[in-house]
Amino acid sequence: MSTILVIGATGQIGQKVCRTLLSQGYTVRAFVRDSQRASELSHAQLQVFQGNLEEDFSAAYEGVNKVVFVAGSGSGTGCDKTLLIDLWAAKRAIDYAEEEPTVSHFIMLSAFGADDPDEHNTAIKPYLVAKHIVDEYLTLSSLPYTILRPGKLTNEAPRHGFTAERPLHNAGTSITRADVAEAICYCVTHDTSKIKVVELFQGQEPLESLIN
Repeated sequence: MSTILVIGATGQIGQKVCRTLLSQGYTVRAFVRDSQRASELSHAQLQVFQGNLEEDFSAAYEGVNKVVFVAGSGSGTGCDKTLLIDLWAAKRAIDYAEEEPTVSHFIMLSAFGADDPDEHNTAIKPYLVAKHIVDEYLTLSSLPYTILRPGKLTNEAPRHGFTAERPLHNAGTSITRADVAEAICYCVTHDTSKIKVVELFQGQEPLESLIN
């Protein structure tokens, strides 16, 4: 089976992605800053790679077949970390993937609103600007890519239903983290997801109808 590099493996979505891929028989290389936080992911096919996204992390890519980028600076940080992690580290993650000949797919977790940050004059606009720039950079790279732009993330139980149609009201632009993780894992296992940018909201459709 392929080796999947998950950058941001100890985050809420990253952990779910790792567990699912491991259960499906993949070898998962979990990129973490603190190896202690990866203890809950213990598995025979788990490779823990300790590194810092603000430094050179190209060594994490050796022999990797697919890359999942779910790292983020976090809501409690300032614009400096948004710039360094959500923009610059993500940009370098794409560069490293282009340099590694074994990488055949790059899956980027973006955000609803990244297509046009000017439409969302909110506190997260700097984050959306960073995502917009990185998404554009990925589409212009030589990598087969999938960009997922979920709505507002919640911690509710997974519903296994999706839609890419923008709701009429902001209250309907949410989706559970568990469902986003499911979508990411679907993209890992289905090459039909390549060269696509998909918005994700809670709905009634199966992933196949949105991504294939």
